[in-house]
Amino acid sequence: MSLAAGPGRGGGTGRLPEDLELCIEKHVKYIQSLDTRKDELEYWLTEHLRLNGVYWGLTALHLLGRPDALPHRETIDFVLSCQHNNGGFGAAPGHDAHMLYTVSAVQILVTIDAVEELEKHGKGGKERVGEFIASLQNRDDGSFAGDEWGETDTRFLYGALNALSLLHLTSLIDTTKAVQYVQACSNFDGGYGVSPGAETHSGQIFTCLGALAIAGRLDLVDKDRLGGWLSERQLDNGGLNGRPEKLEDVCYSWWVGSSLAMIDRIHWIDGEKLGNFILQCQDIEMGGLSDRPGDAVDVFHTFFGVAGLSLLGYAGLEKVDPI
Repeated sequence: MSLAAGPGRGGGTGRLPEDLELCIEKHVKYIQSLDTRKDELEYWLTEHLRLNGVYWGLTALHLLGRPDALPHRETIDFVLSCQHNNGGFGAAPGHDAHMLYTVSAVQILVTIDAVEELEKHGKGGKERVGEFIASLQNRDDGSFAGDEWGETDTRFLYGALNALSLLHLTSLIDTTKAVQYVQACSNFDGGYGVSPGAETHSGQIFTCLGALAIAGRLDLVDKDRLGGWLSERQLDNGGLNGRPEKLEDVCYSWWVGSSLAMIDRIHWIDGEKLGNFILQCQDIEMGGLSDRPGDAVDVFHTFFGVAGLSLLGYAGLEKVDPI
């Protein structure tokens, strides 16, 4: 699947209707077209995100009510072609194994009910995948590296708990230590950073809350303080940003919205204004959503825009799990 931007632009026609609606069929066709653009340079420049792109597109299609819009067997075969002997997955065939791509691989296989393919055609079954993920935990502080080179990030910690919970293999890691590490990343404003002492960011808040939710420890969160910080991310045009003084971006409809949903505070933002902002980022002729109106659409923002609308209970969409 291509991560290439465009060809359309969100709201770029200048003829958006006053009563905006989600152009479901346009978005389905846009996602289906992404793997047909192999003659474009950007298709190959984004190869390092290929497996993530399949996850974003596939999940968007499920939320749009079109789970069969991508070829089932081809999807499985591509995912398995990215697996290494150590159980981990790379972004595409020939790319190094990494936590982020391994998580996407697990999510895809679970979504299309194909985990058993790891036993039939994979490299060691789901236990091998779980062992790769567990091998990346620092048993001293509970953190997780992304790969053998050792970079740590709360994204990797959340990804580990997410994938292992889907595989029913959380017993392979020290969850208590992981929770302690998340707590070490908390800040005075109620939020969380990428590592202890790092500034609060909406994306890292999602990863830390998601990890705590999977571990059953949302009781550790100062929900009112965090909810206040998150609700302040909404700007006058309805969009959400990731940090103070930054521009709005459709992807934060998910990072902020899902975080608020996990702590039962999503009603602290104006859902109608956010929904209208997301809908204004559509290309109503060629499909896809952009980060903000007028910019090129891509599958990343298409997924997070649709997921944001699902969080808001938009009619016609499947309900998304905020975790």
